[in-house]
Amino acid sequence: MTFKIGLCLAGAVSAGAYSAGVVDYLMEALHEWEKRKVSDPENTPNHQIEISAIGGASAGGITGLIMASMLDEDWSHVSKINNIKDNFSQNKLYNAWVDMEENNMMNKLLETEDHNACDSLLNSNFIDRLANKILTSDSKTELPRPFISNNVKVFVTLTNLRGMDFNIAFRSNAQKGENYIVTSHNDYACFNVSKSNESQYNNDGWIPLDFKNKLNVDLAKSAAMGTGAFPVFLKSRNFSRENKYLNDLDWFSTITRQAKNPFTEPVITTNNIDGGVINNEPFEYVRKILVEQTGQSDPKLYESFDTFESTIITIDPFPNGENQTSTGIRKANFINGIFDTLGALIDQARLKPSALITALDSNNASNYLIAPVRHDETGNRFEGDAAIACGALSGFSGFINKEFRVHDYFLGRANCEMFLREHFTVPFDTKNPIIKKGYENINLDNFITGEDEKFLPIIPIFTPKQEKMYMPQFSNNKNYPTISLSYVNELRKNIKKRSQFIIMKLAGDNFFQRTLLWIGAKVVLNNKIAETTVETIIKNLKEYQLLEKES
Repeated sequence: MTFKIGLCLAGAVSAGAYSAGVVDYLMEALHEWEKRKVSDPENTPNHQIEISAIGGASAGGITGLIMASMLDEDWSHVSKINNIKDNFSQNKLYNAWVDMEENNMMNKLLETEDHNACDSLLNSNFIDRLANKILTSDSKTELPRPFISNNVKVFVTLTNLRGMDFNIAFRSNAQKGENYIVTSHNDYACFNVSKSNESQYNNDGWIPLDFKNKLNVDLAKSAAMGTGAFPVFLKSRNFSRENKYLNDLDWFSTITRQAKNPFTEPVITTNNIDGGVINNEPFEYVRKILVEQTGQSDPKLYESFDTFESTIITIDPFPNGENQTSTGIRKANFINGIFDTLGALIDQARLKPSALITALDSNNASNYLIAPVRHDETGNRFEGDAAIACGALSGFSGFINKEFRVHDYFLGRANCEMFLREHFTVPFDTKNPIIKKGYENINLDNFITGEDEKFLPIIPIFTPKQEKMYMPQFSNNKNYPTISLSYVNELRKNIKKRSQFIIMKLAGDNFFQRTLLWIGAKVVLNNKIAETTVETIIKNLKEYQLLEKES
C-alpha cells in the first residue's frame, strides 16, 4: 500500500528560491531513503511514499514544472557551496532561481531591448530565455524513482484575462433576466507527466507532457511564463490549447457541461497573468487529485492520522501576508500605490482561513505547511517574509542581488530538513496501517522525535541532527546578506532610462506629444520616478534588515 503526497507550491516572485531549496532537500531525503532500503533494509522503514500531484501558482507553479522536467534526470543536489558566486547549471532549480543570468537581475529587468513591444513596466525577456533553457530535458533513460507516480499530475493556476462565460438561469421580471452571464477568470493549465510509453491523452482534460520526447513542452513553457506574469510588472502571456483540454476537465464542468456551454473554437487562446492573483495556494485542487487516487472522499478519513492514505505538503514563503516587519500606512505616492495595490490583491488571493487553519492544526493530518523560519546570531526568531531575503518589495528584492537568492535557497533546505525531522510526523502509537507496517521490526530509537509526546517521521531522515543549520557566509561575513546604500543608488541610472522609455512608448506616434513628453521625461518625470523608486527600495530594504547600516 502506497502513501500519496501532493505538493502545493504557493506564489513567491523571487522567493521561488526558497521553494526551490525546499524541493531540492525533499528530493534528496527521498533519494537517500531509497538507497537505504537497498543497502540496509533491516534498519530502514520500508513503507512507500509517492508524490502524485504537484500544483502551484506563480513562482510555485514554475518550480513545479521545473521539478517535473527533472524527474528522469540525474539530480545533483546543492547542499553546500564554497563560493556564493558559483553557478550550478547541473541543478535546474538552483540555476533558474539562484543563478538566473547575473548577480543583479534588476539590470536585466530595466533594459530597454523590448523596444518593439513594451508590454510591462519591467523587461520580461530574460524569462523567455530561462524557460527555453530550463524547461527541457536531454535525458534518454528513465531513472527509477519509486517515490514519484508514473502518472504525476502537475498543474499551474492562471488568471485568464479573456475569461470564460457561462449562464445562470434566473426567473426575473427583466426581459433577458434568464440569461445572466457570469465570467470566470480562474484558469488552470493541467499536465499529466507520464512515462514515455504511456504519454497518451486520457480524455480527462490533462495534457500529456513528456520532456524527453518533447511532447507538449512548448505548452508547459507557456504555462510557466503565464502563471509567473506578475501583473503590470511582467508581461502577460498567451496560452493556446485544444478545446478538448477545457471541455473534458472536470474542474470546468460548471462552465462547459452544467451550463451546456462547451468551447467550440478548435484551439482556445487566452491571455494570462500571474495565477496567484486569483488562486495563490490551490490546496483544494491538489486535494481533488488525491481524493480521486485514494478514494478517500470523506474528510474524516484523510484528516485522521490513523486512517489517512494521503496528505498535502504546502510550501509557502508568504504564509502570513506581505511585510510583517512594517507598521502604519506608507507615504502616498505612485510607486507605493502600485506596491500596496498589488499587495492587497495578492493578500486577498492568499486569504483561505479554513485551509490555513487546517494546515496549522497539529491534530489534522490532511495538510502540512513548510514556511520560512530563521534565527539570527542573537537568537531572535523571524518567520514568513521577515525570515527571507527575497521577501522585500512584494517579493521582488531577490532580483537585486544573488546573495539574497542564495540565502533563501539554503534556508529552504534547512527548513525542509527540520520539517521532515520534527513536523512531518504521525503520533508514535499510530494505528495507520501504512506507517505502522513500514516501521515494523525496526529499531524505533533511531527515528523517534518529540519530547513530551513521541512521533514517527513519515519520511525518515538518516543524517544526525546538527546543532547549527548550514548557511553560507555572505560578503558581509554574516549568515544573513546585506547590500550597501551605494549599491542601491547605482540603480538610478537604469531606472531613469527605463521610465523615460516607457513614457515615450505611452506617447504613441504623435510627434508634438512625444516631444513634450520627452522634455518632461528628461527633465522632470524620470528623475522623480527614479528618486521615488529608489527611496521606496531603500526604505523597504531597511525594514527587512537587508541594507548595511551606515557608519
